[in-house]
Amino acid sequence: MSLLILMLQIAVILSTARVAGFVFRRMGQPQVMGEMVAGFLLGPSLLGWAAPELSGRLFPPGSLANLGPLSQVGVLLFMFLVGLELDPRLLRNRGRAAIVTSHASIAVPFLLGALLALHLYPRLSDRSVRFDEFALFMGAAMSVTAFPVLARILAERNLLRTRLGVMTIACAAIDDVTAWVILAAVVALVRSEAGDQPLVFTLVGSAVYVLAMIYAARPALRRLEAYYHSRGRLTQDMLAIVLVALALSAYATEWLGIHALFGAFVLGSILPKDSGFVHELGEKLHDVTVVFLLPLFFAVTGLRTSLGLVSGAEMWIACALIILAAVIGKFGGSALAARLTGLGWREASALGALMNTRGLIQLVFLTVGLEIGVISPALFTMMVLMALVTTFMTSPLVEWIHPARRIREEALGVPEDVKAFTVLVPVALPSAGPELLRMAASLAPSDRDRIYALHLLPAADQAMLDPGRLTRPAESETLQPLLAAAADQGTNVRPLTFMSQNIGRDIVEVAYAKRADLLLMGWHKPVLRQSILSGTIYDVMTTARSDVAVYLPRHFRPWRRVLVPYLGSAHDLGALDLARRIAAQEDVELTVLHVVRPTPAPPPAPPGLSLEDLADSSAITVRMVMSQEPIETVVEEARSGYDLVVIGVSEELGLQPTYLGTSHERLASECPASMLIVHKRGVA
Repeated sequence: MSLLILMLQIAVILSTARVAGFVFRRMGQPQVMGEMVAGFLLGPSLLGWAAPELSGRLFPPGSLANLGPLSQVGVLLFMFLVGLELDPRLLRNRGRAAIVTSHASIAVPFLLGALLALHLYPRLSDRSVRFDEFALFMGAAMSVTAFPVLARILAERNLLRTRLGVMTIACAAIDDVTAWVILAAVVALVRSEAGDQPLVFTLVGSAVYVLAMIYAARPALRRLEAYYHSRGRLTQDMLAIVLVALALSAYATEWLGIHALFGAFVLGSILPKDSGFVHELGEKLHDVTVVFLLPLFFAVTGLRTSLGLVSGAEMWIACALIILAAVIGKFGGSALAARLTGLGWREASALGALMNTRGLIQLVFLTVGLEIGVISPALFTMMVLMALVTTFMTSPLVEWIHPARRIREEALGVPEDVKAFTVLVPVALPSAGPELLRMAASLAPSDRDRIYALHLLPAADQAMLDPGRLTRPAESETLQPLLAAAADQGTNVRPLTFMSQNIGRDIVEVAYAKRADLLLMGWHKPVLRQSILSGTIYDVMTTARSDVAVYLPRHFRPWRRVLVPYLGSAHDLGALDLARRIAAQEDVELTVLHVVRPTPAPPPAPPGLSLEDLADSSAITVRMVMSQEPIETVVEEARSGYDLVVIGVSEELGLQPTYLGTSHERLASECPASMLIVHKRGVA
């Protein structure tokens, strides 16, 4: 029966975490924020209050005996990943500003936490906890910054390689190392008082452990890294060796009396950071940890958190004081120190807001404090609320101080030649790049023209952050096939790579910043939608301030015969303009098929289209066809040996942007030639 309950609990927890993560991501928050809240919602604060019978069936007393160990494994793996992302080079040579700011961002919140302990100790603690231990823990808990969450916020906002980003990362790394050292001291003191291990044994043993990890384990791990290079990939045996080392390191620190989490963190910290070994190892462990194990930890934390424990005006005032001290200490201390060391007020305030992020690290910190008995369940609940509030406020506060649009505009710069024809090519799949480049090069063949290849990294799909990303230029594996093809063809392409929380919006903004004349997008068959012009393509077509074209390649042979169906719309004129650019090349025959419905009166001349001028060109053929079935007519003509059909979006032809994407485009599915579907800017 316990196994049945455990499986049901896992299913409910994971489902709730993914839904909450999606909702919070749409709100501009990190996904982990939603997953933290999901755990809170499943606990007695909401589910236990709103549906106590359901909560009792789903999480019966004693069920944590099965759920708890799984969540602890998740936390151990997470702390290992935190250590893996922590590059010691971040702590070196960061200058006076980073040193002063990091010290202030620790000292000010630590001092406020210790002072607040004077007020909280007689009200929320008892004589079983010594005041010095309580004050040390409160000070350290106020000093914590969620390094992984902060790093991902910086990545999402494309700030990693800016002065602000590098300085913030360095300060956060120093803060977390310092806070965890203080927590290790508190754990050692508490456990020595309880008689688990003598304090001298813990101190001496910890020193021996650290030396052994640096001078024995680290060289051994370098040999494992060398073996990785010789094999060219991370094998299952290598992964097993690392996991065994993780278990032994965690066991050692738990036996020494400073908690298993420190062993996991230290092992991740000493792994060599100079190669793909660490990155591939992190990717292997990241998904199962973040998607499967950490939501279980959030649920266990939520089950331990009860708003019912915070009752009465005095306790809520104490909770407000904790949140206020946390914000003033971290935000105020960091921002003021950064300003005094030379940063402008905008950058200094953004740094303070980022350093105020507590996130998951705070929950792990608080869980340790609750386990060793330094804080009571009521204080634990207050501190969890503080972690949620400070993490939630980070993204909107940073956006207000340092807008993402301004960051992108500064990074993109202003185009040199506004008269050049500019094509922006968003690339989602590596395989689509070369063929999109072929189309872009045919539309912008001149040396004066510009082609930008853009790859946006979805924020939700982030795995491990490569520690080397702070010290080397942006690279994108997705763009490599396109760039390789450009080098072979001698085509000048300028790559752009950014993190994005809203792909469609950011494509449009980059196109505007680069003054693109055309957005050339690829298409791959979606899993759920039936329409080509839906999803991101719909978002771009309906908001872009440039022309948009969607390319559907059917083959890779040269375009010798090109067809342009013309029904008289502005989109058709846009399609004709692009087709004429392609036809300007040698050996390309362009046919304009003017389709009109039979009427008693002669068909009007197409607006803006001079059939006589087109007919004067030996490479362009103009045909007028009367038909009540435009789709049938165009499909029949396309089947007569054309290589490419360039066509404007048209309701009559079954091609129009649609939000839900529930309609099939018959023309696209039945046309044997490659297609370029064109949407003219500013036209519905």
